[in-house]
Amino acid sequence: MSTTSRRPIYLDCDTGIDDSLALAYLLASPEIELVGVGTVCGNTSATQAARNTLDLLALAGRHDIPVAVGATDWLTRPFDGGVPQIHGPNGIGGIQLHPSGAAPADEAAAELLIRLSHEYAGRLQVVTVGPLTNIALALTTDPTLVDRVASVTTMGGAALVPGNVTAVAEANVWNDPEAAQHVIAAHWDVTLVPLDVTLENTLAEKDRRQLLQSADPLARSLGEMLDFYFDFYLSFYGRRGCALHDPLAAAIAVGGIRAATAPAVPAQIDTTHGPGRGQTVLDLREQRHGPVDHPGCRTRVVLATDRPLGPHLVQRLTSPIATLA
Repeated sequence: MSTTSRRPIYLDCDTGIDDSLALAYLLASPEIELVGVGTVCGNTSATQAARNTLDLLALAGRHDIPVAVGATDWLTRPFDGGVPQIHGPNGIGGIQLHPSGAAPADEAAAELLIRLSHEYAGRLQVVTVGPLTNIALALTTDPTLVDRVASVTTMGGAALVPGNVTAVAEANVWNDPEAAQHVIAAHWDVTLVPLDVTLENTLAEKDRRQLLQSADPLARSLGEMLDFYFDFYLSFYGRRGCALHDPLAAAIAVGGIRAATAPAVPAQIDTTHGPGRGQTVLDLREQRHGPVDHPGCRTRVVLATDRPLGPHLVQRLTSPIATLA
């Protein structure tokens, strides 16, 4: 597939362990071209996320992809230090990657996104796997951004299942509900990939060992950092494994995994300061007999996928030559 026919993707992330899987998946996908990465505070600081991203890109030999540091705090509150108990002290399970020597871009993540939207006007896909602060800042800076972006795929929210930070709130939305509301209220096509499906797609210890045995240094590093992530999820699943939050959003954006059920419905984020803060409120009435799109709605919520992500993800990450499998 020629470079000109590959769909351009901008990734916005808070590079922890599952973000790293999503990044590696995009790099291994011949259908798309990763044209830029912005980092935001979330799993770790935006600066650490950029360092992790640059070092991972170097393992893949991709020094050509710009990485821009984005928001170091959320719109209405300061960064709280991240979740080292989930992603390790450096966001990638405490493993030490070989320093790439590369520096982040001079521009901020929101500026990078706006620039790429002009360069790839009408074609650029945005994939977000962290808090939506950078995207909201870009929209505030340039509201016409919506006219140049083909689609937005967001790992975030919980539709019919509990949250993972509060009873109702998923982490990416919880960290910056105001930014999430800004993004889903904008006039563009948004696909939400919520906990409903990400928690159902998992990796197991046998998958991690397959990554560790790969000839590819990036795949091996992913296998190493997953050891820490598996420990966190042991009490959740009762076995060593992990949820595939961020790589599922990447795979749906690419088309490697397809949404089997994804109705377009009214959506909003609770930005109050009560017990519902951070809840993704989706009008899922009238869906009993199958997915029904509400007229005029441009936010789709993925409730089922056509196949499990795990086998497809491992195959793509360990294949010496990227395929369309």
